[in-house]
Amino acid sequence: MGADTAMETNGQRTIWILILTSLGFFMSMMDSMIVTTASTAIRTDFHISMTTLQWAMNAYNITIAAVLLVGVTLGERFGRRQIYNWGILIFTVGSIGCALAGNIQALVGARIIEGVGASVMTPMSMAILTHALPANRRGKALGIWSGIGGLALIVGPSLGGLIVARLAWPWIFWINVPIGLVAVWLSRRYLPESTGVASRLPLLDTGLMMVSLAGIIWSLSALPGLKPIVIGMGSLALGGWLLYRQSRVAEPMIPLSYFRLQTFTAGNMATFLLYAAMYGVVFFLPQFLQAVGGANALVAGLELLPWTGTLVFVAPFAGKAVDRFGEKKIATLGLALQALGYALIGSLNNGHQAYWLMIIPLALAGSGLSMAGPALQKAVLGAVKPAAIGQASGIYNVFRLLGGAVGTAVAVIVFNWFGNTSNSAAFTSGFRAMMLVMALCSLLGIGWSLQFRISTDD
Repeated sequence: MGADTAMETNGQRTIWILILTSLGFFMSMMDSMIVTTASTAIRTDFHISMTTLQWAMNAYNITIAAVLLVGVTLGERFGRRQIYNWGILIFTVGSIGCALAGNIQALVGARIIEGVGASVMTPMSMAILTHALPANRRGKALGIWSGIGGLALIVGPSLGGLIVARLAWPWIFWINVPIGLVAVWLSRRYLPESTGVASRLPLLDTGLMMVSLAGIIWSLSALPGLKPIVIGMGSLALGGWLLYRQSRVAEPMIPLSYFRLQTFTAGNMATFLLYAAMYGVVFFLPQFLQAVGGANALVAGLELLPWTGTLVFVAPFAGKAVDRFGEKKIATLGLALQALGYALIGSLNNGHQAYWLMIIPLALAGSGLSMAGPALQKAVLGAVKPAAIGQASGIYNVFRLLGGAVGTAVAVIVFNWFGNTSNSAAFTSGFRAMMLVMALCSLLGIGWSLQFRISTDD
């Protein structure tokens, strides 16, 4: 009887660990997607341009990318559960700030606070789950954890659309507050504490990364003009100083030696381009469906399901396909399908045809993303020694998020060059050009995926 009680207790403990770690991952992923279908409402309420609106998304992604590796270091030193809880709490405070924002400047500032919290939620949730469970349960648990995080990509736009249609856009942030507070309370009760190897805190390097990246992306979006050129050059100089520091310190935040590995470099560059294209499209597509297609926020979110929903059907098979056919083939095929889907939407769309004509291209693009994502991740992590997988995973996520930020900025630039928001025809013109450029980004990714040197691809 005692053994049965112990097994039941361990089973309940495992369930709580899985639920609470998956919840943090889900919340951080959800907030990067839920704002997409609310973007039209935010732009209308604040009377802002596309160039300004992009920072509601980019401020979040840039902050996560810059702070993520610091969060890992803090967790290893001070306790993974403690830093995880602080991350959720900061994320919750940032959500309150977003909900109360009366202008875009306040919203962007609050999104930065959210990003600081989210930057530790994903790596710490994975670390807690991995450390707490025995090896024979770890693979299944990580699969569930990953699937729940991926579910945010599917649910996010639709949920955001539902909230905007039934309530108002600030409620996409208010819903985080009760969930975050309950998550912190339950985590303190049910999650085990653990620490790792303490290393130096790269605070200066993190500051350099955040300022240089934000400056570069702002300069891109503000061109032409002397001021953006000057700020862009200064930001590049800060980035160069960051790389110099990384080559000199004993414990670099981003070990440059990893980039001597061809597959590691190629995998990260292909990841950058894959998600640059995806985030550029996800920023504009819901707005196009509303501004040109006449859909409300809820319908626009549902109309994205042929794209986002493919994750449910394709991702499980994609993992097996990568194991069987190799990272190079599946990543290349995935990037090609994403490029084809985006190109079809861009070339065939004149703003007047029925929505159903977009369903197959959206499904092709979603299938490509669902295939290329896991293939590229496996390529990057497989290129380094097992002891370096944690740091390599952090770098991979940095490239993923930076790709999203740069892709959004480039999409806005192209849209503004070829169109505007004044009427449906002008919006369609900019949207079509943007889709074709995002297709080109995916094709450029193929140039990197073909450089993989993976034993499973032989």
